[in-house]
Amino acid sequence: MNAHQPSSRILGFAFLLQFFTSLAGALILNMGLVVPGDTAATLLHIAARPWLLRVNILDEMVAVAGVIWLGALLYEALRAYGRVSALTAFAFYLLEALLGAVSRLAAFPLIALGSQFAATPSVSRLAEADRTLASMNFSYTLLLLAFCPGALLFYWLLFKSRLVPRALSLWGFITVIPLFFAISLSILGINVPFYIVYPYFPFEFVIGVWILIKGVKTTTT
Repeated sequence: MNAHQPSSRILGFAFLLQFFTSLAGALILNMGLVVPGDTAATLLHIAARPWLLRVNILDEMVAVAGVIWLGALLYEALRAYGRVSALTAFAFYLLEALLGAVSRLAAFPLIALGSQFAATPSVSRLAEADRTLASMNFSYTLLLLAFCPGALLFYWLLFKSRLVPRALSLWGFITVIPLFFAISLSILGINVPFYIVYPYFPFEFVIGVWILIKGVKTTTT
């Protein structure tokens, strides 16, 4: 028969951790620090609030640890339904975590650059900041590129296993596909509207809450 396993609810915490750390990181960068297309204004924002960038870096390090934790929990829950697929997905999550760490650690020089630019604006510092921001953005794009195949494999195994409602697994699987294509195109220099990520964005919150409340199903005799 099918039963709910209370201990599995830790997986819900892992999904929610991933959702909230990603949301916090995006809000800090997009609303508090980075001014798109204006490196000088970005550096001045960082100079005025260097602690905010440090908080962002700390938040992203927690997110990196959360990716590894979530990947390990998903692998453990789903390996019985496809060991090779689950292991491959976990490997992609580990690559995502590595790229996330590289992306955020690259942000540290911006703290000094912001302070120096605020004291003595110069073209050379703007150029260095441009290179740093470009490196961060590219690492983040590669992070998403690693996330997508891992997520597709895990969500397919979730669909196959029926550990959560199939409609929920299908939501995650289907909405990752356009994100995968968009990120792949952006690597080639073709920009795709950001709103393509909107259908996926609430998924980790919804599945996290569902698992936290309901647990996941397991077969018992």
